[in-house]
Amino acid sequence: MDSNDSIALKVRKAAKFFGTRLIFKNVSCDVRRGEILLVVGRNGAGKTTLLKIMAGLSRASAGTADILTKPEKTAYLGHSTFIYPGLTALNNLSFWASMYDLSPSRDDLMGLLKRVGLERAAEEMAGSFSRGMAQRLNLARVFLIDPDLLFLDEPGTGLDKSSLKLLRDEVVALRDRGAAIVWISHDVNHDTTLADRILGIANNKMEYLGTAADFDQDAVLGGSSC
Repeated sequence: MDSNDSIALKVRKAAKFFGTRLIFKNVSCDVRRGEILLVVGRNGAGKTTLLKIMAGLSRASAGTADILTKPEKTAYLGHSTFIYPGLTALNNLSFWASMYDLSPSRDDLMGLLKRVGLERAAEEMAGSFSRGMAQRLNLARVFLIDPDLLFLDEPGTGLDKSSLKLLRDEVVALRDRGAAIVWISHDVNHDTTLADRILGIANNKMEYLGTAADFDQDAVLGGSSC
């Protein structure tokens, strides 16, 4: 039995309708600190909708989703980046830091850029970045707040191999540090190996919640890998 101190997010009987169309219902789970929960389902199953409800970015039609970490220690990383194209990589990080009332030194910010392989592009305008570079900068934004709870919505979409490896390695490192991570993956076959537990959505409801080792993709998703 988990203590409340080990739980970063509680979801109870969450449901979502768009008009009269049911997206999903009766989704309940706890997301623990120091674990990766992979959310899987076919395209259109409602994965992103559920993630937004979990993150407090959308309201459930029924049920609840309660974040048990500090708002300033919660981060969201999607396949769309949140960078400002008219600012340099360094200025993007500086701006984000100010939004969190943080005052890192230039050396601190350069350290973050070095961590994601962008130190040589520190003074370049972010609008000139490739998809991989932009997502690396977005990842540096996450490192800036050292989150206790991280939501990932297919952040690896369109990344080159080196950027994808960096992303996966750093996500695992965050988990090992004690962060709770909810991850929608575009590559279920690969990323189930990194997950601790899996939440599978099918037939407008939660079809599976359990360990990655016991997950039967064919039974839950009918062989779908997305």
